[in-house]
Amino acid sequence: MVQLSRRHVLILGAGGALSAAVPRGAVASDVPAEAHGISAFGDLKYPSDFHHFDYVNLDAPKGGMFSLIPSVRAYNQSYQTFNSLNAYILKGDGAQGMDMTFVPLMVRASDEPDAMYGLAARSVQISPDRLVYRFTMRPEAKFHDGTKLTAHDVAFSLTSLKTKGHPLIIVQMRDFVSAEALDDATLVVTFAKGRARDVPLYVASLPIFSKAYYASRPFDESSLDIPLGSGPYKVGKFEVNRYVEFERVKDWWAADLPVCRGSYNFDVVRYEFYRDRDVAFEGFTGKNYLYREEFTSRIWATRYDFPAVKDGRVKMEVVPDDTPSGAQGWFINTRRDKFKDPRVREALINAFDFEWTNKTIMYGAYARTVSPFQNSDLMAGDAAPSPEELKLLEPFRGQVPDEVFAAPFAPPVSDGSGQDRSLLRKAQQLLTEAGMPIKDGKRVLPNGEVFRIEFLLDEPSFQPHHAPYIKNLGTLGIEASVRLVDAVQYKVRQEDFDFDMTIQRFSMSATPGDAMRSFFSSQVAATKGSYNLAGIASPAIDAIIEKIMAADSREELTIACRAFDRLFRAGRYWVPQWYNKTHRLAYWDQFGHPQKLPRYANGVGAPDIWWHDRAKAAKIEQAK
Repeated sequence: MVQLSRRHVLILGAGGALSAAVPRGAVASDVPAEAHGISAFGDLKYPSDFHHFDYVNLDAPKGGMFSLIPSVRAYNQSYQTFNSLNAYILKGDGAQGMDMTFVPLMVRASDEPDAMYGLAARSVQISPDRLVYRFTMRPEAKFHDGTKLTAHDVAFSLTSLKTKGHPLIIVQMRDFVSAEALDDATLVVTFAKGRARDVPLYVASLPIFSKAYYASRPFDESSLDIPLGSGPYKVGKFEVNRYVEFERVKDWWAADLPVCRGSYNFDVVRYEFYRDRDVAFEGFTGKNYLYREEFTSRIWATRYDFPAVKDGRVKMEVVPDDTPSGAQGWFINTRRDKFKDPRVREALINAFDFEWTNKTIMYGAYARTVSPFQNSDLMAGDAAPSPEELKLLEPFRGQVPDEVFAAPFAPPVSDGSGQDRSLLRKAQQLLTEAGMPIKDGKRVLPNGEVFRIEFLLDEPSFQPHHAPYIKNLGTLGIEASVRLVDAVQYKVRQEDFDFDMTIQRFSMSATPGDAMRSFFSSQVAATKGSYNLAGIASPAIDAIIEKIMAADSREELTIACRAFDRLFRAGRYWVPQWYNKTHRLAYWDQFGHPQKLPRYANGVGAPDIWWHDRAKAAKIEQAK
């Protein structure tokens, strides 16, 4: 569900940390701290005179259309709808793709875990204490109306996002103090002492808005006015709740920069919006849009047999996913009294038969998720903590479950029958121990009320996965039901934490940092619009998040993440669901893409580094 956006380190995953690239063995005070790029631990793959990223096709032609349905989102965006072109505030449902219309100071290299290189900024000079960042702007940078993009615009943008942006942006900019334009070319950004490691990187990734444009417009209002941008695309045709198009800027000022060569090749990128996955699939078979990443195993296994697949006009491709797969599951709203006891939450975990669901409903296509760092070396091992992990965890002994100091919790493996009696008996026992006995065939809470659970959904495709789970909960005496609401209502209820349990998916970056606060910290547990859906408020987790953000090496980062993983799992904050180790792609065969896709470009790099193949498109037209 929630994943990283293409070009910016947004709230979809945790951002990386930041250091200037310096020679190995040197310290910041020994060498000039000016750099063309920044990375987590001082390493950059590309030198200052690099010509282009290795993974792009410099000969990729420009032209054609790339159309798709949303599969990632950030801040106020929705998968099913949009009613605003302001995608960086809380109000409204922001249109997908708006990040393509703006440029940030720096952008990521998709073949490195966290390296960034200059876009609007030519270089950055970092003070020895790493609290002051002096960016030098590119003189050729300009907005779509031809006006110059200056340091004054950046200072305005960062200040506005800090004070009026989406709550998750505000949280991640906590340690951002100020941005000051000394002149058109020089921007000085100051951070708080003891700042999180990755806050400068996050700030460097944020969109730059026109100060002049917003001089007569409120920054924090939902609006369908097309904002003035400076990116490779600008908003074209759109119809609220149905589609939005982005047109390539033919004379884009940054097209020949090293970070942009071979990218942004389509003349038009179009997002189509559907309220129902099955209807969206039918739209693809009818060529209403051209590219689809398939997330529903049932559809992948049974419905890709339509004529265009059989005759080769639609291509199916499976791409390995080597990035952290993140977390997906039913998150339990611990703000509600009935879910405060971890024994109750563990009982809910035991009641879900993943093995039966995977085999019967999902064609055996998935593996079980156990960790928010799934499919990465940041996961805790299967044994007791290492000495290094113990050093971080020992201060909390007696405050956290004893299992934190043993093998980490993993959801039980069922017998695959759909109603594993041993697991249901264990769940019964846990609920009884938590003071929730059976009376007149119903499970009752300590206050005497019947134990009821409502699962909040915004699309019907997940209903089959709930049915067997609800049946097992009924065996435990729990009255469970599904509430299916439209996308707008779902967003409001999720932002207000008005739910019992709901599904969330998010992906961590290879270098987690300050954005972890948005998902797991006490700081945002009561912040409207945060992604801490479970309401996690643990001093131990808060402390380990600080350790993650303060790590000085990748080894320290890995140790801290593994310690965090043990604490998170011990809290029983979710009922883990499943993940896929591959990307399942289907597209009308009129595109080309690099033979080897970069690891950190959401696995596929579309549409940024793909291109339109005229010969293939002509063949499809002839085959009609």
